[in-house]
Amino acid sequence: MCSSPSPSPSARRWDGSRPNSHQRRSLRIAPDSASRLLRCGHTTSCRECGNPVECYPGADDRLVRLHPRELPVAGVPEPCRWHVSRGIAHPAGDGSSWCRLAHDLLCPARPAPTAAPQLSGLRRTLALCTRRLLDTGVLAPPATLTGGPPPGEAVCRPARPVVQLLFVRYLASRPVDEIQCVAQTRRRTRCTAELLGRGGLHGVWTLVPVTVHHGQLALPSDVTAVYSLSALPYQEQLRWRTQRCRDHATASTAGDLAVTDWEPFDPLRHHEHIHTRLPTHGRRPNGHAPRRVWS
Repeated sequence: MCSSPSPSPSARRWDGSRPNSHQRRSLRIAPDSASRLLRCGHTTSCRECGNPVECYPGADDRLVRLHPRELPVAGVPEPCRWHVSRGIAHPAGDGSSWCRLAHDLLCPARPAPTAAPQLSGLRRTLALCTRRLLDTGVLAPPATLTGGPPPGEAVCRPARPVVQLLFVRYLASRPVDEIQCVAQTRRRTRCTAELLGRGGLHGVWTLVPVTVHHGQLALPSDVTAVYSLSALPYQEQLRWRTQRCRDHATASTAGDLAVTDWEPFDPLRHHEHIHTRLPTHGRRPNGHAPRRVWS
C-alpha cells in the first residue's frame, strides 16, 4: 500500500499554514432584518428556580417563557400547549404530535397547577435541579432574592419601574439604572454597558394618571410613578426600545444575545408595580445620601 506523498516544504508558508487557506468569515445580521435576536439569545435561566428557559415574544408583545424541550401532545392538556412560529409563541398546538409548554406550569418555585397533574414527573425533575443549584450556591435562596434594602438605608426605588417611550408604557424587568444593553460584542459576549450612561439624555420621573383599557374596572389608585422618555428625540427613544447602548445603537450588523426586557404595562395585571409616589434618594444615618442621581 503506497502512502500519499508528503507536501513539500515550499508548499507552506513560514508559519506552517497553507498558502490557499481561506480566511474565516463571521456571520452578520442583515441591515434590513426584522429581528436581530440570535438563536442563542432565546435561552436564559429562570430567576426563581434557576432552570433553563427559552423566551419568545407573544402575539400580544408580551414575553413568554417556554420549556426548552418539546413534549408529546399526548401527555400535555390541550389548554397548556404552545407552539413557536417564525419566532412568535402562540398559545395553541400547531397540529403536529409535539408541542411546547410554558415554564410557569413547571417552575418548582410556584404552586403546582391542578389542571395538569400528568406533568408532575417533569416538575419533580426540575425541582431536583433547583435543589442542586441551591446546594452548590449557584442559585440564591428565595429569602435573599426578596430581601429588603440594606439596614440604615431607606430607598424608594421601584424594582420594576414603568417606563414611557414612543407613546407606550412598558414595565421594565429591573431598575432604570440597571437596564443592560443586549447587543453582542466582538468577543461574542453580551455588552455590559447600561442604557442610562453618563453624559447622555435622561428621562424624568413624573406622576401620571393610571389609565385602563375600555371595559375594565377602575383601580383604587389614580396616579402612578412613570419614568418618562417622551421629551427625548425619536432616535433616543428608539435606542431605549431596542435596548442598546450608544456604541451599539448604530451597529446594524451586531446581533442581540438577549430578549429585550420591555413588557407592555397593564394596570390590572401589574397592579403590584404601581407606585403612588416618586422615587427618592436613600438616606444614611449621618444624613448624607448615596451618590445616585434620579433624573
